[in-house]
Amino acid sequence: MASTSVSKIIPAPPDRVWQLIGGFDSLPDWLPFIPSSTPQEGGRVRRLNNPDGEVILERLIDFSETDRYYSYAILQAPFPVGDYLSTLRVHTVAGKPDESEVQWSGRFTAVNASEDDVIALFTGIYQDGLDALHKALS
Repeated sequence: MASTSVSKIIPAPPDRVWQLIGGFDSLPDWLPFIPSSTPQEGGRVRRLNNPDGEVILERLIDFSETDRYYSYAILQAPFPVGDYLSTLRVHTVAGKPDESEVQWSGRFTAVNASEDDVIALFTGIYQDGLDALHKALS
């Protein structure tokens, strides 16, 4: 099983960051490469579309409002992975109440692709996503 993790300091308080990203169906609010998200199964599943019209189905696995994180699994996607589990988390930054550290991490099994290629794919997705979040909150 492979894994990757990316983190970025965001110039906003943790509560403000979590307010934007903490909803499982909120990706289109800050992530430009996900223009639409439709909640299903009472909000436990989200149906995402990317700009190419491809569908990504993800299931919420764990959620904590108090600890500001959620974890999700991919049910269907155009990515060469299986057993995918990812977590998006907002951390406080000691001594800096107007900053947050956001961490996006995942573990997965490469399917019909090299492990290095899949790690690079998700590292890039996470980095681009956190860069977009930084821009949205700057």
